[in-house]
Parts: sequence; structure tokens; C-alpha cells
Amino acid sequence: MSHKLDSPVQTQMAVAVFKTPLSGEYHGNKKMEGKQPAGRRRVFVQTETGCVLGMELDRRDNAHTVKRRLQIALNVPTEESSLTFGDMVLKNDLSAVRNDSPLLLTRNILHRSSSTPCLSPRGNDIQQKDKSGPIEILGQSDCFCITKKLIREIVKAIKMGVDPIPVRSGLGGAYYFRNSGGENVAIVKPTDEEPFAPNNPKGFVGKALGQPGLKRSVRVGETGIREVAAYLLDYDHFANVPPTALVKITHSIFNVNDGVNGSKCHKNDLVSKIASFQRFIKHNFDASDHGTSSFPVSAVHRIGILDVRIFNTDRHAGNLLVRKLDGVGNFGQVELIPIDHGLSLPETLEDPYFEWIHWPQASIPFSDDELDYIRKLDPGHDCEMLRRELPMIREACLRVLLLCTIFLKEAAEFGLCLAEIGEMMSREFRAGAEEPSELEIICIEARKLVEEREVFSPKADMGDEEFQFDIDCEEMEFDFTQKMAADDCGIRASFQLGIGFGNGRCPLSKLEESIEEAEEGDEGDGEQEVGTLPAPERIPSISKLSMSLKNTSLGEKKQKYQKFLGSKPENGYLSNTSLGHRSANELLPASVSFVQLADLTEEEWMLFLEKFQDLLKPAFARRKSITIGQKQRQRLGTSCQF
Repeated sequence: MSHKLDSPVQTQMAVAVFKTPLSGEYHGNKKMEGKQPAGRRRVFVQTETGCVLGMELDRRDNAHTVKRRLQIALNVPTEESSLTFGDMVLKNDLSAVRNDSPLLLTRNILHRSSSTPCLSPRGNDIQQKDKSGPIEILGQSDCFCITKKLIREIVKAIKMGVDPIPVRSGLGGAYYFRNSGGENVAIVKPTDEEPFAPNNPKGFVGKALGQPGLKRSVRVGETGIREVAAYLLDYDHFANVPPTALVKITHSIFNVNDGVNGSKCHKNDLVSKIASFQRFIKHNFDASDHGTSSFPVSAVHRIGILDVRIFNTDRHAGNLLVRKLDGVGNFGQVELIPIDHGLSLPETLEDPYFEWIHWPQASIPFSDDELDYIRKLDPGHDCEMLRRELPMIREACLRVLLLCTIFLKEAAEFGLCLAEIGEMMSREFRAGAEEPSELEIICIEARKLVEEREVFSPKADMGDEEFQFDIDCEEMEFDFTQKMAADDCGIRASFQLGIGFGNGRCPLSKLEESIEEAEEGDEGDGEQEVGTLPAPERIPSISKLSMSLKNTSLGEKKQKYQKFLGSKPENGYLSNTSLGHRSANELLPASVSFVQLADLTEEEWMLFLEKFQDLLKPAFARRKSITIGQKQRQRLGTSCQF
């Protein structure tokens, strides 16, 4: 039997565009030209194992008809499944779904056999050719003009036989797409090839799309959305984030692991993916290869401002590209380009990683231009913009964005420098255990004040809306009461708070420890099923916060981080390690969430923000007074060259 695109049963990842009785066909990007009939939308439905199906919806369609078409077209089981759009579980009403939106089909019962019988295509149920272009942007923002031009160059090159090149480094699947001259012009990262995703080509497997991933607060398959969000939030190209978009892209280069969807993929089969698409930036090296003393103060500040806004949990030297502007020497004028923002905007606060936190530039006060930029930031507008441009983004991510932007604005206005802001957001490690950051302490106290007002009940009313894999609410929880000395925030209180435990919050620096433990014979982790949670452990006593927040923790994180990630990045992307095919549960250690945000109702959230802002100035004053009283600390950065 032929294994071409017109055989969707054999081609597990093939895209097909359905043609309903009243629907027309789409060719390329004509849908963007205003010719689409009223009430009609095209969406891309992705299964949790990575299959992608493009289809046109009209007013009569509901979740059942969408799943029916998906089952017929791709021969995948859809019983006991839910159709989701960001936080929403779709049922009869699909009115919330925007044109060109990606939807996700998730299984309600995990670990079911992938060989579950399902229907085969028949008759005119399926239009067997992909009527869209080989690369299509999901969304219609005016910010994607550069990306559209790159796509035209790449499509022309593909037709000329210039194929993309796999990126051999990194933890996830990534591909350099080239122009007709053979030059790298874009890097594409499929969502189903992320670390622990079903089709990861480097052995990091074990999770379905939509489950907590490499970081517990970032779900598998959703890093691409965050890459685009970082670009959209970088107003006026302030931090120099390369143009980025979410795309549907079809090529035979992409990876499909054997056994995914119950069959073996053939090498030359066309494969369609939903992926992040970022302009490739020519550069000379990354920040780990270059002394930080030559980095412009303004460039460090601008990237730091973005990292604080989006609560970046993965800003290391390997994802800061360096381009020489004068073309000579190692210490001339350089430009910094930040990339890899897939682990930003988490669904809950955890420990960020700011490589710049001990660089000398981070201790220099903000300039007037930088302060003016920060003052003009409008977190409410930011959230509305992302809801409009990325309607699938989760509300929990937007709450983190709103909280961190308020924190940044107030801290800068108070006179704190970038290093002080970063330190207040970072957790401290004591005796191998994490303690909450000063930002988290403020949030804990704000929640306590809200509870004392008796505004809400212990369990929030979820109403009729359903959520999939709620990262803040899905786990076993228990209450504990402890006495906490929080002089750093100017407050002292005993508090009672439900703490969620799980195996998902995972700074990459800790993966090395879990791998070594597994190799020493810890078989229990390997036997645990995906989706199950370890038994909760009592949190160590939370002692008085120390202001030497990064004196030891940053160096320890950095050492473990580099040890795990390997020797040398390739074109700015971290080199891969040879760990074999390890499941996610073998690699992810347990961690804690100190404070929840997603479970607050809208009324509770507004009151929380009010209390949060009231607590900021005392916390800033405490931080400032201790900083002034301390001896001048050496801030040389861990990647300096001498």
C-alpha cells in the first residue's frame, strides 16, 4: 500500500482539511483575505500524541462532530476523550474558538492501549489532500509580517529541494529551515517533540500533551505558545526577542517515534506539526563563551526587565546569543539576543533562573529611559493583548504575568535595581530544601489577609467551567500551620495554607541528581505510572529569610545545570546528553508550590492584588535597608572569563 499523504491511516501525522456539505476549500493563506463565509472558522486539532488535523467549522459543529472527523481521518480513538481549548473543555458550544486556533484532544483515561479499534476513512468523509499551505501561521497579528516573509523564502527553498536540518543539540526536537541559498533563516520546534512529549527524538519521553512537563508549571506541548508570547510582549523590540509565531508546518523531516498511535512511521512520509517558528539570528557565540564585562548595561537591563515580567525560569547563558558589532576582537561592542522563552509564564510561581542576577550590570540603577519604559507598561493591556492574539493561553499564566509586572513597576519606582528585584523573586536553598522567595512570602501574606476578610470559602466555586490537569488544584493537598518569621517583608505571621506536591517542578539543575539516583538502583520512580503523584512529604520548617539569597545557591544551580546539559551548545542551543530513553517520572524530582494563584475567583483575585500591592513597599524598604547595611558584594557572574 502506498504511504503518501493521501493515505491518512498509514500517515499517522498527516494533516487533512475536512469539507463539510456547506463548506468551501482553503488554499494557502486566502482565508486571511476576508473571503471566509460568516460563522466559518478553520482550526487545527491535535491529539495528545501529536497527530494534527486541519478542519473547517461552521455554526452546526460541536465537540462530538469534531472528534468524529478526527477519528475517521487519522484512525485515532476518541472515546473517553475531551476536546480542550486552553483552559476550556469544549462541548456543544464552540463559539469561543477563534479562527486558526489549535485545539487539543486529551484522553480522560490515561495509559489506554494505542491499538484501540477505531473507524477507517470511507466515502467522502475526508478531503484527502491538505488544502492549506505547507507552512501556515496560527493567528493574524500584524506583528507577523517578518515571519510571513521568511515563510515565503522557506517554501520556495523547499520546492527547490533545500531541506531543513535537524538540530542535534538540546533536549527537544528542533530544525533549522533554510532559504534557497542554503542559509539558516528559521528554527522550528514542534510541540510534540518537546522534552517528555510523545515524539521527542532524543529519548526524553513519557508524557502526553497537556500534562505537566519539564517544569511542573509548564505543560507538555505549550512551550511554543510561550515563545510567541515573549515576542509579542517585547514591545518596540525593547529586549531584542527574534520574531516568533506559532505555525502548522508539514515536512518529512519531522520525527514520529515508533509505536506512537500504534504503528510505525515511514521515513519519507509527510508529517504535519504544530510548532513554534522563530527567525534564526546569526551570531558569534553565546554568553557562556564571552566575558560578561563587555555586555552593554542597557542590553542586560532590557533582557532582565523582560525576564522579570514573564517570570522566566530558564534564563541561562546558553540562551543569550552574542553578536559582535565591530567585527574584531572578543571584547568589542556586542549585541545580546535572548531566545528560548518556552519555560516562561508558568501557571504558578516557582524558582526562576536569572543568569544575569550577579552580573555587575544588574547592580547598576535603571536609566531614565528604562524607568520610563517600565512606567508605561500596562499589565492589564498585556493580558488582553495575549487573550486576543493567543486565545489558547491559560488564565493562570496571565495572572503570573500581571503579578510580576506589578512587582517590577513598584520595585523600579521604589528604586530597586535589577539584581535586587531578581533576588527577591528567587528562592533560597538551605540544607538541600527550598524556602519561599520574598515574592512568594508577600503572596502568602496577601492570601492570608484575604482569608481573614472571609471573602471566599476554602474551596473556590468552579461553576460550570471545567479544567484539564489543573496544576494548582489537581493534587492531594493538606493544611499545615507553622510559625514564620518574615522580617524581610516587614511582617510576622503564622499562616495556614494548602500546599500542592508533585513531581513536576524541575529546574534542569536538579535533573542530574535524579538521574544519578536512578542509576544507583532507585527503581521506585521508574515503576510509577505517568499521571500518578508521589506521596506528600512534610515541608521543612520555613526559617527567617536570609538576604544572602544567591551567595551559594546560584553557583550550585549553575554547576549542576551545566553538568546535566552537556558540553557545548550548538548555535546557541544546549547540547544534548546521552541518557537513553528515560521516562518523565524517572527524571523529574518532587518539589513544592508555596502559593496558589489559579484557584482564586475573579473577586478574590482583585482583592488579593490590592493586598499584594499594600505589602510591597514595606518589603522593598526592608530589602533596601539590608542591602545598604551589607558590605559591597562581589557580583562577577558565573560565566566570566579571566
